[in-house]
This record gives sequence, C-alpha cells and structure tokens, in this order.
Amino acid sequence: MSIYGQYEDDLTTVLTDVEEKIRQLNQTTVADHQPKLYEHLIGRVKDPASMVEKCQRKNYPVTTEAALRRCHDAVGVRLVCNFISDISRCRAELARAPWCTIVKEKDYITNAKPNGYRSYHLILDVVEPFADVTGANPGHFFVEIQLRTIAMDSWASLEHELKYKHDIKNPERIGRELKRCADQLASCDVQMQTIRQLIQEG
Repeated sequence: MSIYGQYEDDLTTVLTDVEEKIRQLNQTTVADHQPKLYEHLIGRVKDPASMVEKCQRKNYPVTTEAALRRCHDAVGVRLVCNFISDISRCRAELARAPWCTIVKEKDYITNAKPNGYRSYHLILDVVEPFADVTGANPGHFFVEIQLRTIAMDSWASLEHELKYKHDIKNPERIGRELKRCADQLASCDVQMQTIRQLIQEG
C-alpha cells in the first residue's frame, strides 16, 4: 500500500485545484494589462517510493501522517518565470490569495546553495473541502511551490540529470564547472532584468 494511504487520490485533487487557482491568478494579472506571472507551470505528486526514501533519510516514521505533516512536498508545483522580478510578483500574488497561507519560505536566489542551485521555495497551507490526515474537515494540505527563472530551471534540470549518473570520473571538476555555469546564468538573469527595466522606462 502507498505511504499516502487513503489520501493518495486527494493529493491529486489538491494538485489539480492549486494548478487551476494559480492559472486563474495569471489570467487575472494578464487581464489587468500586466505581464504574465510565469511562462510554464509544472505540477506533480511526489512518487510514493521517493517519499518513503525521504522519511527514512530524515529519520521520520514511514507513515502517512509523516508523509503529509512532517514532510511538506507531497504536492509540488514549479513556476518557471521569464524574469527575476516575476518571481517576486508570483510570491506577492500567492501571499494575497485567500485560498492559501504561506507557512515557510526559503530564498535560494539571494542565498544560492553551494553547488550553484537557485530557486525560491514556498510552503503553502491549502484548505480543501474534505478531511485531512488529522481528521480536520475542511482539511489542510501542504503544497511546495518552486519559483525559478528559465535559466535557473534549465541549470537545475541538467544538474539533476548529471547527479544521478554513476561512475563519473571527475566529480570535483564537474562540480566546479556546474557552479561556474550557474553563476554565469545568474548574471544573465540580472542583465535580462536590467534590459526589461530599461525598455519599460523608455
């Protein structure tokens, strides 16, 4: 049986609901004659086997309650934005949204990880009209939101792919090259943001 137990289908419902509400935020923004909030939206329910591995790695019990309460990323949505400023706009819109509450934030853009990873992570508490693992109804479900630019997302996808390659002969050198590439892409993001501001001011 899945670690998500009877809530596995509910997680898919939560994901679909959150994706739709984020699309509505974007449509409202565009209808208000503002630039779109994001370029791509990618959602997923974390694979049950990956959730089991995470619980074990963090020394949590391998239970449905741990998967849905102690871990906060059973449901995840990635928003890939065109510009750094769009990340701030997305965050502001989510903070104002009546259907969720931001309960945790991690800024890996201002403070990139040592390997060069950049992204802005939010944990949302989303209210749904059905019971959660604690028995509360309406229920509360955690959803992880990752906000990235296209450059950040491209780098993270490549780094993830390379990380799972085995028998790499020069891991230290590859790590250095990946970090250098991440820094160059970050510089590019800043330049693109500057160009956008110059065009808007012109």
